[in-house]
Amino acid sequence: MTTPIHLEQALQPKPHWRLVAWWSWFALIVLCILWEAVLAPIKPGGSWAVIKVMPLLFALKGIWQGRNYTMQWSSMLVMLYFIEGVVRLNDPGLSSYLAALEIILSVITYFALLAYLKPLKKVAKQKKLELEKLEQEQAAKEAAARDLKN
Repeated sequence: MTTPIHLEQALQPKPHWRLVAWWSWFALIVLCILWEAVLAPIKPGGSWAVIKVMPLLFALKGIWQGRNYTMQWSSMLVMLYFIEGVVRLNDPGLSSYLAALEIILSVITYFALLAYLKPLKKVAKQKKLELEKLEQEQAAKEAAARDLKN
């Protein structure tokens, strides 16, 4: 008896990628808070730009729990922080170094999320192919049954 495709060990997500994604996501949150509140805020004394952390907070629990849907939209969201880092890379002083760190953390997060999701995408693709094959077989049986009646 064959093992169902979604239970094969090779097609299970690797938990270490989830942890890498979570820790880099958490580090990105800490970086953004410190950057805009203490280290190099846009205005002296801190600024409202610290609220850019809010979208990151929504995904923190889902990434920790390994929720596929959360990880999928998070992989798109983190690209906004990558773009911000690239835009602010030419800022004067400490801000440019923080932007470089933001770029590094967002890239690590992005690839960790993709690495975690890759086996799940393979399983979904194989399930779709199996379903299409079953539908074709069913259609062939129905056609054969119609031919026998005629």
